[in-house]
Amino acid sequence: MVFGLTNKYVIKDTLKNNQDTSKMKKTDNIFIAGPRGLVGSAIIRHLEKKGYTSLLAPTHSELELMDSQAVSSYFKKNKPAYVFLAAAKVGGIMANNTYPADFIYQNLMIQNNIIHQSYVHNIKKLLFLGSSCIYPKHCPQPMKEEYLMTGPLEPTNSPYAVAKIAGIEMCWSYNRQYGTKFIPVMPTNLYGPNDNFDLDTSHVLPALIRKFHEGKQNNAESVIVWGTGYPKREFLYVDDLADACLFIIQKEFLSQEHKNKLLFNIGSGRDISIKELAELIKEITGFKGKIIFDTSIPDGTPQKLLDISKLKTLKWCAATKLKDGIAKTYDSFQEQRISLKNI
Repeated sequence: MVFGLTNKYVIKDTLKNNQDTSKMKKTDNIFIAGPRGLVGSAIIRHLEKKGYTSLLAPTHSELELMDSQAVSSYFKKNKPAYVFLAAAKVGGIMANNTYPADFIYQNLMIQNNIIHQSYVHNIKKLLFLGSSCIYPKHCPQPMKEEYLMTGPLEPTNSPYAVAKIAGIEMCWSYNRQYGTKFIPVMPTNLYGPNDNFDLDTSHVLPALIRKFHEGKQNNAESVIVWGTGYPKREFLYVDDLADACLFIIQKEFLSQEHKNKLLFNIGSGRDISIKELAELIKEITGFKGKIIFDTSIPDGTPQKLLDISKLKTLKWCAATKLKDGIAKTYDSFQEQRISLKNI
C-alpha cells in the first residue's frame, strides 16, 4: 500500500500575511506535549527565545497523557490554540526489543488522546512528531516521503514505527473528514541537551557519549560499541529540529490535496557510519583507549538517510554541524552529571 504522497504543494507564509487568522501570535496558548523530553524541551527553548509567552507545558505528574478524560479536561480548562505533539515513549534497539508492547500501546494512547482532543477543542494547528523508523528497513536512500509503507519495517522497532504511522494516518484522516490542520513531520535521529544517557534505553549517540566519557574517567583500555560499525545514520541537533517545527507550523498549505496528505522529513541531509561516529565522539570526549565492536549485537537498518528536498524547497536547512552539536551535547551531559551529584 502506498499513501500516494506527492512533492507538488502550494504554501503561503503566514508570517508575511498579517490578515491570516491562522498566524501564531506571541500570546496564543501553545501546548507542548512532552516538555521534559529531548524534543519538547528544545521546542520550549525555541519558543521562549522567539518571544512566545503563553506556553502550556504540563509534566507527567501534572497530566497523564494516556488518560483520555484527563487530556479532555486539560484542553477544556486551558484552551490551547496550537499543539506540538512531542510526547512519546522512545528508546534504542535494546529498549524496543525488551518492551515492544509498551512502545506500541503507550504511543498509540498518547497520540490518540491529543489528536482527538485537538479536534474536539478546535485547535488551529497541530504538529505531530514521528520518526524516520516509519520507513521500510530496506528503503531506497535517501528516503522520500512517498516511500512510506512500501516495504517491511525494521523488526527491532516495528511496534514504535506502527504507532507513528497510525499517528500520520490519524492526522490525515481528521484533516480529510473535519478540515483540521494537523501536520505530521518525521525527524531523523536526534541528539542534544537534555538527551537520555541511560545505557539501557538511550539511542546510539548519547549512549556513545556516556561510554567514552566513563571510559576516560576510568582510564579504560577500550570501549565496546554495539554492532559492526558499518550502518550509516543521519543525526540532527535537536535545536535545529525545534527551529524547523516552528518554521513549518507557521506555513499555510493551501492545496486541499496536500493539506490531507502533508508530510515533511526533517533532517540534516548527511549521514555517517557508526564507526566514524564513534571515532568522532572518542575525539571530542578525549578518550585515549581502543574501540571494540561487538558484532553479536544486531546492526538494525543498514542505512537511514532522509530526503529533505521538500523542506529545502521551503528554504529551511539545519544550521548545526555534527561535531559542534556533539560538543554541545557532551557539555550538557557533564553539566547534568554534576547537578545530579549535587542533589
